[in-house]
Amino acid sequence: MEISLREVRDSDLPAFFGQLNDPVANHMAAFTHEDPADRGHFASHWARVRGNPEVTVRTVVGAGPQSDGEIIVGHAAVFGPPEEREVTYWIGREHWGHGVATGALRALLALVPDRPLHARAAADNTGSIRVLEKAGFVVTGHDKGFANARGEEIDEVVLTLLG
Repeated sequence: MEISLREVRDSDLPAFFGQLNDPVANHMAAFTHEDPADRGHFASHWARVRGNPEVTVRTVVGAGPQSDGEIIVGHAAVFGPPEEREVTYWIGREHWGHGVATGALRALLALVPDRPLHARAAADNTGSIRVLEKAGFVVTGHDKGFANARGEEIDEVVLTLLG
């Protein structure tokens, strides 16, 4: 599947909401909102994100030889103050294991030249850690954090992308 990024449109939000409410994906991501099904929180979160000029957020779209148009496969963003800027991405589970997250992250990194960039992942989320490492991130630490999707504190890996 060919991957590209574009500005987020209002019409993308229902797809994001559905992807963020996949229980398997939530468990894997671990660090989610307390109640992903809360539409009010979802709407206010996306209004804040899209209205913040310091956040670069894009819809990840895919197109394949058998698709008639674009497919919304997820979203990717860079946020935070200088020296603490962090990447985040969410790819719909049906697209896992096909290089989509890797392609999306590489496109995001080309769009946002800021360095260093940081990332965090649940320590057992080996797929996401591998995506980050393929993009040049290196493990720079370990931490613990409360994972809403799991209802407990878990280990996380901290990664950094330098120059």
